[in-house]
Amino acid sequence: MSCRSECGGVWTPTSTECEAAWELYVELVTRIATVEQKPGFGIVREELNSTYSLFARTRDILCRYGPRLAPVDRPGQLTFAGLAVGMLNDILRPLLTRWHPELGDWEARRPADVGVGAHEREWEHLDEAREAIAGVRRALVELATVLQEGMRVQPLTGPSAAIAVPTGGRGPN
Repeated sequence: MSCRSECGGVWTPTSTECEAAWELYVELVTRIATVEQKPGFGIVREELNSTYSLFARTRDILCRYGPRLAPVDRPGQLTFAGLAVGMLNDILRPLLTRWHPELGDWEARRPADVGVGAHEREWEHLDEAREAIAGVRRALVELATVLQEGMRVQPLTGPSAAIAVPTGGRGPN
C-alpha cells in the first residue's frame, strides 16, 4: 500500500521498511516528545532529552537494517531511510542545536536552593522554547501517522486507540 506523505511524496514500504518503521513508530508514539503537555506541567529539559534520544534510536534502526531501507528501484518515491534522515536533520536538529545549549546555559546558573522546575519557569526563553517544541511535536505526530498508514496498522494513539477505563469498578478479573 502507498501512503502520501506531507513530505511531498509517496511511500510504498517494503517489508523491511515496515519492520524498521514499526520500531520508529513505537519510539515516536511512546515518548514525551509527541505528547502534548498541559500548561504549567512538564520540564523542557525532559522534552529536549526525549527528542535528543530519538537520534540514537533512529541511527540504530538505520544501521541495523542498512541499505534495504533506501531501495533504488523506486525513483521519485520516498523511502524509510529518507523519512528517518529527514526527521533527524530537518525536524530534530534545528530544535536541538538552538535550545539544548541555551537551556544548558540557563541551567548552569541555577542557585543550589532553587528547584529545577522553579528555575526553568523563570527562564526568559521558556515560552519560545515550548513553542518550538510544540512545532516539532506536530511534525513528529505527522511522521508517526505517515508510518502508521504506510504500514497499514491500527493507530496506537488518538481517539481510535483509546480504551475504555472502568470508573469505580474493579476492572477485569
